Amino acid sequence: MLLVVVGLVLFLSCTSLPSGPAVADPLDTPRAQGLVGERYDGLAVVKDPGAPGDIHNLVADINAKRQALYEQRAAGEGISAGAVGRVYAQEIFGSLPGGTWFLTESGNWVQK
Repeated sequence: MLLVVVGLVLFLSCTSLPSGPAVADPLDTPRAQGLVGERYDGLAVVKDPGAPGDIHNLVADINAKRQALYEQRAAGEGISAGAVGRVYAQEIFGSLPGGTWFLTESGNWVQK
């Protein structure tokens, strides 16, 4: 199992979440406003329950796309989508600016 996860990390380190060239991430503004954060499992989360409905819908749409990607990658590697999501969470964390909120597995919010 460890070998599979190490192989997955190496594979994923050569890839990234889908995005277009020079296209802003649609979560950039809600993240900067503190409305949205990222989770330990590679999914986005609405941090502010009072956020407008379009923010909730955006997060749901982004998460559906991420989950589909994680499941696709997991099937190819023979591991769980959760394991793939955790690897992507590290990549997401590393790519975002300081001040971004992250929800830890223990349920605590921390800022990068």
